[in-house]
This record gives sequence, structure tokens and C-alpha cells, in this order.
Amino acid sequence: MSDNIPVEIQLEIVKWLPVKSLIQCRSVSKTWKSIIDSSDFIKKHSRCHRTQLQHHVLVMYEDMFFSVDGGYDREAKYVSVVDDHTFPEHKLSPNPPQLLGMLARLCRIIGSSHGLLALYGGIYRDGRRTDMAVLWNISIRKAVAVAMPLNVGEGIYRIAIGFGVFHKTNDPKIVKITYLDHHKTKGMESVTCNPPGVEVFTLSTRAWRRSYGNLPRKSIQFDDYNNVVIDGVYYWLAKDVITVDGGFRFMIISFDMTSEEFREVNLPNSFASMGYILSLYKLGESLVVVVQDEHPINGAFDVWMMGDGVPKSFTKLWAITPNVHALLAGFRKSGEAIFETLVINNIVIDGSMGLYYTYQYMETLLLLDQPKCMVYE
Repeated sequence: MSDNIPVEIQLEIVKWLPVKSLIQCRSVSKTWKSIIDSSDFIKKHSRCHRTQLQHHVLVMYEDMFFSVDGGYDREAKYVSVVDDHTFPEHKLSPNPPQLLGMLARLCRIIGSSHGLLALYGGIYRDGRRTDMAVLWNISIRKAVAVAMPLNVGEGIYRIAIGFGVFHKTNDPKIVKITYLDHHKTKGMESVTCNPPGVEVFTLSTRAWRRSYGNLPRKSIQFDDYNNVVIDGVYYWLAKDVITVDGGFRFMIISFDMTSEEFREVNLPNSFASMGYILSLYKLGESLVVVVQDEHPINGAFDVWMMGDGVPKSFTKLWAITPNVHALLAGFRKSGEAIFETLVINNIVIDGSMGLYYTYQYMETLLLLDQPKCMVYE
């Protein structure tokens, strides 16, 4: 680019470049690197490309293998596939950052938002475990780790963890909810949720703080493995265990990462009670609930979408019946369902696959302005 063009105008042009090209542009000069790495440029780039950034499907799975002692061992592996018309031809196996090596061998993903994946696990120091979250930008090979607040009252308390990025601020947040385990506190009405029920970590402040917003009712039990984040709002599938017949009722609990308020979303009576298997997914920019009978005859999945701005309004989109016995793994950007059979929608998996999870993510510059491999405690 001509040296006669002011740097400001040059950068107005290059902010429309894709992530891979911008990473290469950082080597043009110290000035370009400084500006591209700045928080202001990252925000501008995100706004320019919010709907144009290349999307990917990430498959996280367990590779099962024989250990040296003759038993079985497991290792987490990753496959990333470009989610466009070429799907599933263009795939790669991203190398996890060194920070993930700090965690226990099988960590889990707690959220995928605006190109970042948040993984949760524990590290062991001097024989003691410290819970840790790692924020990972696969596109720029950058990660930061966040030490979680200490767990207290183990045995009667459980935790639920959420992660999300709100597009207006580009500020990642982690939320940790401490709540009573209903099954272990029956007959203990005097037990209260003490210490803090909700704690929030914001990357811009690099600190944890207590959230003083409203709290879910004590009868709510979170499914911390069944959740999704959409546009800065985190959704958990949950159960309300206070029922007259000793059963429970499914519902959704949402947490707005901006207002830090919880909301209860009631599900249709047709599938909110016991006898169904429910899963939450992101379809486009909408929340969907996939419903399957506990004892299915034909293996069909019913897909229900939550109405835009009307949390109590759900519309059945369609029923999916796979040609063979398979598990639903998620959806592509186009809305096409992804199933797990011997391979995942023709995505060849190396090794012997055990448990698996799929996540959507897009290319982004988020975390580029963060110190490399920083651990915030």
C-alpha cells in the first residue's frame, strides 16, 4: 500500500480484511502491529465483520486407547471444519494451547461465543486442585486462563458455569452460580446459599466480583452440560424439583451478561414434564429445544424454536428422523442437522471416538490484545 496514504486511511481499509490476512499484516511495521493489536481496532473489526466472518464447526471428542497399565485411557482431541458450501472438505486439527495442558486431561467446554471457546477443568498444585477456565481463540492461537473462585460447602452445594461475549462491548464474561443440591438437602430447609450465589469475572477488569442481581429459586437445579449462549444471553436447561408428585418440570434459566439478571423461561406443557429428553442448541441466532421421547419408537427429534423476544412462545419447526440410529450433535450455520454415526456428517475422526461435542465458532481477533498465556487469579 502506498506510503502516501495516511496510516488512518490504510487501517480503515485493512479493517475489512479477514482474520488470517490481518495477522500477516501485523508484520508490516511496528505501527501496524500496535494498531491491529489494540482493543479499539479489534472492536471495529468485529463490528465490520459480525455477519461476514468465516464460521467453523468444532468437534471435541475423546480418543480412547490402551494405557501402559493395560487399561483404557482417554485424551481430548479437536477437529475444526469450515462451515460453508465445501463442508466437510476443509478441516484441520488445531493444536490446543499449552494452558489446556495445565487442566485435567478431560476438560469440558462451557461456552462458545464470538469466536472464543471457554473450557473448564482443574489443575493440581502441591496436591491441591484449583479450578480453572481457559478462554481460547482458535483462529489466532491465543488463550488466557482464569482461576475460578474457591468452591465451598462441597457435598450440599453444586455449581453452574456460563460464558459469553456481548457484541456491543466485546467483553468476555464468566459467571459462576453456587446453589443448593436439592437431592442432598432434603429436610434441611434452614440451609441457605452462603457464600455468594453468583460471581462474575469480566476480562476487561481481570477480576471476580459478586453479582447483586436476582437469584434463581432454591428449587431450580441446573443442567450444566446442557446450555448455549446467544448474543450475550446464557441459557441453561434446568429442572424445577418442587412438584406435588415428587417429580420435576423442565424449564430454561437465562442470564443476561449485560444486566446480570436471571429469567425463567417456561416450556410448553407438551414436553416440559418427565418422560422426555431435552437438549438446547443454537440455530442461526435463535435458541431451539430438541425433544425426544425417553423410549422412542422411530428415533425422531422434534425441534422447537423460542420466539424472538417472546420467551414463553415456542414454535415447532420440524421433526428429524435420521436414516440410521444416531445422536444429534448440533446444527450448522445453514440449519442442517449434524448427526453422530460412525463419523460425524462425513467428518473423518482419527482414533477411537468416545464422547463427543460440537460447537460453532467464527474467526475473530478477540484476545489479540491480551498478554500471551496470561493467568488471571
